[in-house]
Amino acid sequence: MDVLIVGGTGLISTGITRQLVAAGHDVTLYNRDETDAEIPDTVTLIRGDRTEYERFEDQLGDRSFDAVVDMVCFSPADAESAVRTFSGSVDRYVFCSTIDVYSRPVSRMPLTEETPRHPPTSDYGRDKAAAEDVFFDAYEESGFPAVVLRPWHTYGEGGSLIHSLGDRPTYIDRIRAGKPVVVHGDGTSVWAPCHRDDVARSFVAAVEAKGSTVEGEAYHVTAEEHLTWNEYHRSVATALDAPEPELVHIPSDVLFELAPERTGGLRDHFQYSTVFDNAKAKHDLGHEQTVSWERGVRRTVAWLDENRRVDPWESDPLPDRIVGAWRKARESLVSEFDS
Repeated sequence: MDVLIVGGTGLISTGITRQLVAAGHDVTLYNRDETDAEIPDTVTLIRGDRTEYERFEDQLGDRSFDAVVDMVCFSPADAESAVRTFSGSVDRYVFCSTIDVYSRPVSRMPLTEETPRHPPTSDYGRDKAAAEDVFFDAYEESGFPAVVLRPWHTYGEGGSLIHSLGDRPTYIDRIRAGKPVVVHGDGTSVWAPCHRDDVARSFVAAVEAKGSTVEGEAYHVTAEEHLTWNEYHRSVATALDAPEPELVHIPSDVLFELAPERTGGLRDHFQYSTVFDNAKAKHDLGHEQTVSWERGVRRTVAWLDENRRVDPWESDPLPDRIVGAWRKARESLVSEFDS
């Protein structure tokens, strides 16, 4: 198959690119060529910016592809441009959406693809939901062969490990050094990271799916291994042969006040327990989590070490400042209450 990837060098899409080539497909990437991601030499590159709609449509509108995987469609305007560009010239269009289209907190779990999407979790989710609607409408009106995939937290080589205060790799050095780790709430909310290779495999399956059974459909492509945040951090330590981590539990709303610039992910995502039903993707796409969290951590950190991305824990004093202030406040509260 002749496959175009709009993007192709991001965290998930690098995996898609490699897997498509490994499966024997001819792959063309359309992007600004501004990353140093390692992709196979056989890949063809077309340079461009998909938000420059007229040029994007001129560059690609006269070309014919068997399938398109769009990893950088972020708005309804992007989606409308894609429909104009690829209507009648592709047999399958795979759109990378997000589970951010759903509201949080949720009233019932697991979430299925039919769970109401409004209001979405974030502005990012709102725009992705609006883009989905463009594709669903185009499918209903003209048969535009769109398939929507909704990943959750995807990690792997080329990225880092997230935590309550963001994704700075100093977290890894803290774990190795046995330093206190800030954990939001009591650490029992549920999280489920999925390695990018497992997510990418489902995108490839969507490209290769026979017939029209997947078109006009949405699929969750998320993890099956659900962890509490306490288990998350302890498993990181185990994977890195580090000491048992000292987890310091601090209420999420306190962290919002202390570090507003570092808690965007916590505010929108980490504080909520959410479980997604992958049954539909398992059935239609063969979706499967094959990379365990501990194995994925070792692979991701090995990449970070190789590329000298892990900074010393001392270079980020914020966690220790927060831990010190929290312990002092607790001691004061207990002392005043007892007296």
